[in-house]
Amino acid sequence: MSSRLKRLFAPLISRLVITAVSLVLVVSLLIATFATIALRETLMNRLDRDVRDMARSVAGPRPGNLNIGPDSVIAVFPENGPAQGNLGDFVPTQVESLTPADLEALADVPVDARPHGVDLPDHGAYRVIARSGNLANGDQGVVVTGRSTDEVENTIDSLIYWEALLILLGVVGAAGAGYLVVRRQLSPLREVAATAHTVAALPLSSGEVSVTERVPDRLTDEDTEVGQVGAALNSLLDHVETSLAERHRSEQQVRQFVADASHELRTPLTTIRGYTELAQQRPEAVPTALGKVEEESVRMTALVEDLLLLARLDQGRPLARDAVDLTRLLLEAVDDARVIAPSHTWRLELPADADSEDVEVIVTGDDQRLHQVISNLLTNERRHTPAGTTVTVRVRPDGFDVHDDGPGFPPSLVPHAFERFTRADEARQRDGGAGLGLALVHAIVTAHGGTVRLTSVPGDTSIAVRLPTS
Repeated sequence: MSSRLKRLFAPLISRLVITAVSLVLVVSLLIATFATIALRETLMNRLDRDVRDMARSVAGPRPGNLNIGPDSVIAVFPENGPAQGNLGDFVPTQVESLTPADLEALADVPVDARPHGVDLPDHGAYRVIARSGNLANGDQGVVVTGRSTDEVENTIDSLIYWEALLILLGVVGAAGAGYLVVRRQLSPLREVAATAHTVAALPLSSGEVSVTERVPDRLTDEDTEVGQVGAALNSLLDHVETSLAERHRSEQQVRQFVADASHELRTPLTTIRGYTELAQQRPEAVPTALGKVEEESVRMTALVEDLLLLARLDQGRPLARDAVDLTRLLLEAVDDARVIAPSHTWRLELPADADSEDVEVIVTGDDQRLHQVISNLLTNERRHTPAGTTVTVRVRPDGFDVHDDGPGFPPSLVPHAFERFTRADEARQRDGGAGLGLALVHAIVTAHGGTVRLTSVPGDTSIAVRLPTS
């Protein structure tokens, strides 16, 4: 039984309809109760007025001969003599005498000329008034007159019957109409639920997923409760779609990263294996083989170290937070580049308000990693721009820019320049590097809380690095 009740009250429609019907029932009962009480009070007051009028009409020397109505009672209690009483209109052919039990009940009525209720054992309830005075034979005594309450009680009973019937019909009608109205009003909510069920049925566990289902615009009006739910669900679906797209992109990036790393590591390993086999077969080639093995080992070590650094940065490992003289690092890096690549023109520009090269630009970060950022950027300039290119390093109060007038990046490469293993040479020429230089720059700068931005057109390429200052 408990489970059935739970299933009955579980749907929102049932709870709303039951609540509305309960309110209708309570209000109807309250109205019926107060109406019944008010009507009974009114009828009883009217009956009391009739009883008073009757009492005044019989207050004479001959009360026994008065016509007082078929629903009336009169009883006389003389001081000297037996009590007697009649019921009815006192026409001789229609007189009904009161029984001793009735007379005994009337004898107990207070003689105060006020209406009182009395229950006659053989004839039911009456409202009566007892007055003292002279009787027809000149004796003193008490006259009790009154009228039956049957008419009032019958009226009240009829009212209660019709009230109960109308309340029952009202409750049934309210339940039916309420169910139809609430069901219609909640139909938009079912559409919202249908959208959620459709999305829940989509295979979201793997692969590229497109969540195109949305709640219709007509159900996203935030001025209504259903609209708020619809708008919230659409926002959630937008977030889910974005997250799934980001997850898929990350998965693809990881797969590409693994594939590229495997390729880059396989090349030096294959070379080492080949020269090892050559040295085993031809002893005279041992010096040459050892030289190539050492060269490839150095290349593979550098690649592995770059991969390890990227992994550490991805894990969020903290870097040193020291005050670093960025001007000094840039001066040293430009001087080194002039020696290594004299075929390029290397320039260093200090802030416009600086009077000498001794101006200091202090940033907060890891000295070694910031040196690696500058070195990677200048190495890229040396490797990927032709001889005669002018490379200008501009010192900024919050970082630096590296600008060149070379051919620039291919337009298709600019949005992906800072991704790992991204290179302009699709043939994977080893002289061009592994494609991790700019990826390391982006990872290190981001780990410092800074930003790096690339703009490139032929003859005007600039990489802007911004770092938190001390």
